[in-house]
Amino acid sequence: MDFNMKKLASDAGIFFTRAVQFTEEKFGQAEKTELDANFENLLARADSTKNWTEKILRQTEVLLQPNPSARVEEFLYEKLDRKVPSRVTNGELLAQYMAEAASELGPTTPYGKTLVKVAEAEKRLGAAERDFIHTASINFLTPLRNFLEGDWKTISKERRLLQNRRLDLDACKARLKKAKAAEAKATCEGDTVPDFQETRPRNYILSASASALWNDEVDKAEQELRVAQTEFDRQAEVTRLLLEGISSTHVNHLRCLHEFVESQTTYYAQCYRHMLDLQKQLGSSQGAIFPGTFVGTTEPASPPLSSTSPTTTAATMPVGPSVAGLGPPGEAALCLEEVAPPASGTRKARVLYDYEAADSSELALLADELITVYSLPGMDPDWLIGERGNKKGKVPVTYLELLS
Repeated sequence: MDFNMKKLASDAGIFFTRAVQFTEEKFGQAEKTELDANFENLLARADSTKNWTEKILRQTEVLLQPNPSARVEEFLYEKLDRKVPSRVTNGELLAQYMAEAASELGPTTPYGKTLVKVAEAEKRLGAAERDFIHTASINFLTPLRNFLEGDWKTISKERRLLQNRRLDLDACKARLKKAKAAEAKATCEGDTVPDFQETRPRNYILSASASALWNDEVDKAEQELRVAQTEFDRQAEVTRLLLEGISSTHVNHLRCLHEFVESQTTYYAQCYRHMLDLQKQLGSSQGAIFPGTFVGTTEPASPPLSSTSPTTTAATMPVGPSVAGLGPPGEAALCLEEVAPPASGTRKARVLYDYEAADSSELALLADELITVYSLPGMDPDWLIGERGNKKGKVPVTYLELLS
């Protein structure tokens, strides 16, 4: 092999000079060129962006794939540039088990029919989850990874180069300072032999006067300082431009975050619709399986969405049934005190949470108290008639735990 010994020695000398300068700065024995406040703010902003991007990326990966072994496997496939094998979701796996159980236990039995219906719903949930994971990976995780593996590596490389340029610049400043001090001392003392312990000798002509020798050393140090200052300024400008590009990174990540929220909203809306359909199917089949019994679990009202616009909410999230009266409009004026409980179908219920009555037709509830509840023909399934002593009124089903 052909080694360039001069280049090797030069690189070793530069490395040694930087190491000495860095060590002296740490011990406070050398001056350090400080960057301006705006540059320091850019550096801090870039570091903060990198750290939080890493945390958000890792936690999003945990959200999309809670299994750490599966995440490690996917990471290895990506590093090996191989396609990640298709993996069934937990919902799809549960659907498979339920379908197999229904087939073995009897698909025509009530239990088997219900297993089939739930399996179909879980399969749809699993497919929705797969679509969500795929969309979130492309629109959100990939841009974050591209920043960490692309832009940030470039910024880190240029920052290390700037650090080396600063060490070279400060080393030149220290060498010039020592040379000027030695020149002033030699001028005062007359022609004397240069003190080679003060600075590095550079082809000194021993027959010349010490003052002339130190003058040449000062000229060389000044020339090296000008070159080092030029390289430092150029590298600082390159690094500054890259750091200012963090603002564009924030804009890109903001757009990706909006897309992630949109895909997550769509996913949960699909899950809500699938479960609502399943609940309706199970409610109708339960009435056929257990005729004459009271069904206390009905469709839940959809939760309020305060952070989205009405248009977006209507387009993405299905709205559950609203709270209605006891029956058709013609029966709205019916007095509850005149309503007699049915001969059969009354049940005891425990109140789960405190409930404040909205009007005189509703019954206020206290947590953990026991009341008697029953339903009337044509009544909204989300409400029941509740009795406590001589008081009677409508009560919401979601606040009750039916006991008997």
